[in-house]
Amino acid sequence: MASWQARGLRFAIRVVMRRATWGEPEALARRARRLFGAPNPVRWLRSRGVRIERVVEPAVAGEWVSAGAPGRGVVLYLHGGGYVAGSPATHRPITAALARLTGRRVFSLDYRLAPEYRFPAALDDAMAGYRWLLRQGMPPGSVALAGDSAGGGLVLATLLRVRDEQLPPPACAVCFSPWTDLEGTGESVSLNNGQCAVFRPDNIVQFARVYLGEAPARNPYASPVFADLGGLPPLLLQVGADEILLDDARRVHDNVQRAGGVSTLEVFDGVFHVWQMLDGFLPEARTALRQAARFIDALTASPAH
Repeated sequence: MASWQARGLRFAIRVVMRRATWGEPEALARRARRLFGAPNPVRWLRSRGVRIERVVEPAVAGEWVSAGAPGRGVVLYLHGGGYVAGSPATHRPITAALARLTGRRVFSLDYRLAPEYRFPAALDDAMAGYRWLLRQGMPPGSVALAGDSAGGGLVLATLLRVRDEQLPPPACAVCFSPWTDLEGTGESVSLNNGQCAVFRPDNIVQFARVYLGEAPARNPYASPVFADLGGLPPLLLQVGADEILLDDARRVHDNVQRAGGVSTLEVFDGVFHVWQMLDGFLPEARTALRQAARFIDALTASPAH
């Protein structure tokens, strides 16, 4: 049974977030940038005691988030926001929690957003971020990828590009409520309509078109659910049972297993899209993040190894 905190927050989020339309591309981006991500007081509260170092280089931008002495490895984090919103700052409640719970440095990537920069700009930036970490001397076996929502889909797309370009793969990846089907063909899109606290089915097409432009929604680097998912590192997927994106995670999990890979799917009852953002306020958020940290710890070597 969901906690009382989850029930209350779910109602509040539904009132603020759920809408039939987000408007034309520019209006959609403005609204999403205003509403997505943690509010400033929550960011400040949840990132107290962690060290944040901004990185701006020709090939990459983002921030290091660390808690304690570095040296155990790195988590490359790709934030969500429908490819139109979000930043390393908006997602500090998650990145700070991962830094604390894993004892690893988290590099939260600041990738380009639509509609100013459409597909595949975000993926190109994610690949640049991964290559940059390798150039820093970080062994790929000590690197984990993680991301939420659009960032979760971007994690999977990055793994596909890493595989297809024959780069050394990271040790593992974690996806929180990943958006993996920009065409919105999963059964849960209709079955969970009305139950999902954040999105309606039409919102998928609205956000996808802003990101894709003229690119097809079934491009596997945009919608990894349609890709050959063989040869990927072990995955952990977390999703809410009532999300319209439930099948975006469930079908990836099934496809990875059918391809002979390793995937763990965790479905939480009574929560909302990317509930991990409210760590410190929501018991289910801390449970999910602890399980993600244990998964990373079990599969990611220290750089010394």
